[in-house]
Amino acid sequence: MTTMPPVVRDLSARLGYERVLVSGPAFEAAALVWNDAVRHRPVAVVRPLDAAGVAAAVLAAREQGLPLSVRGGGHDWLGRAVRDGGLVIDLAGMRRVTVDAAAGVATVEGGATVRDVIAAAAPHGLVAAAGTVGGVGMAGLTLGGGYGPLLGRFGLAADNLLGAEVVLADGSVVTAGPDLLWALRGGGGNFGVVTAMRIALHPVRRLLTGFAMYPLADAAAVLGRLRELLAAAPDELTVPSGVGSGPDGEPAAFLAPVWCGDEAEGRDALGALGLSTVASVTYPELLAQFDQYAAGGRHHAMRTRSVPAHTPEVVEALLAAGRSRTSPLSGVVVHHFHGAATRVAGDATAVGERRDHLMVEIGAVWQPHEPAGPHRAWTDDVWSALAPVALPGGYPNLLRPDDREQVAHAYGANAGRLREVKVRYDPDGVFTATPLPS
Repeated sequence: MTTMPPVVRDLSARLGYERVLVSGPAFEAAALVWNDAVRHRPVAVVRPLDAAGVAAAVLAAREQGLPLSVRGGGHDWLGRAVRDGGLVIDLAGMRRVTVDAAAGVATVEGGATVRDVIAAAAPHGLVAAAGTVGGVGMAGLTLGGGYGPLLGRFGLAADNLLGAEVVLADGSVVTAGPDLLWALRGGGGNFGVVTAMRIALHPVRRLLTGFAMYPLADAAAVLGRLRELLAAAPDELTVPSGVGSGPDGEPAAFLAPVWCGDEAEGRDALGALGLSTVASVTYPELLAQFDQYAAGGRHHAMRTRSVPAHTPEVVEALLAAGRSRTSPLSGVVVHHFHGAATRVAGDATAVGERRDHLMVEIGAVWQPHEPAGPHRAWTDDVWSALAPVALPGGYPNLLRPDDREQVAHAYGANAGRLREVKVRYDPDGVFTATPLPS
């Protein structure tokens, strides 16, 4: 007879046996994350329905000395949502989104995904500053910063965080005060479990978008011209770009602009990028376009750099990445940080970099039967090639704990205050999400 772990017995008595999983299909599903290369096995998964249930799980894990992790969307590429040998708080039962259209505010439970939030806002003609992958947890995206297609107009997801309900390491449930809220705006899920957030919504019914691919032979000219266009880009225009595979499997460069503003002006702006086809879409429709690129069941490795612009050195590194990629599924996505996001004061949030820049997302993707070594090495090679022209730090949501130099600079002048908040609210280091500077 298998002995029930004490934490399971304790939590089952508090929350009910159906809320504490140690085996079966629901347990297996909760133990999986988006990156199939990560296979962690927790002791148990608890699925609370409210903040009180989350608090019970936090206290039980601490009493039993178990590592603790929080699962929202499960899209962190390192799989930190599921701690090996630990207790997982799975927020799948806490996904409610309530929209106050008159106030332009959504109250979002901790387990809600980007898709949940955007779908709830859309009937009211509203949008949230979010990303392009619908299955990503809205809380995880927001707490780590949150680049997205509306960044130029409305800033990072973190810039739109208005308030939060948080379960702290001692099991108390609090409304985040000024210091804690400041840290949550870009400092990651390192201070407690965010069980609900209040986020700003904005009146936008439709977006303009387009997509264009170019043979790698033409990419240097395309990306060089893009540098000029981005330098003068209005807030309404945000242009992700990068390198990957074309329909024929050959390396190619791409542009995937999004316009959030007046339609006539947007068609002119997207036309200046050379796009022959422009579509008017809702935000939910935009998310659906990217679903195929975020499919689960594959293996992933990622690195990130931040660079000032599409300089010749950056462009050459991108072209080399396209030529040397080890899988047709791999690629490099370049996100433009500009507009409204640059006008937030440097000390207003924990975000460390507010200059106009490019965030480079290096992503190797391969099938489970393939050896991982060559694909991981490719991400390292691209990352190294960008090092001589990179800005200090990097995007915390993509950094590894062993990226020590980048982590040390990821929060800029905010690092000291961030450490102070960490010590104040989680002195024992119960919560570990995105890496913090030591």
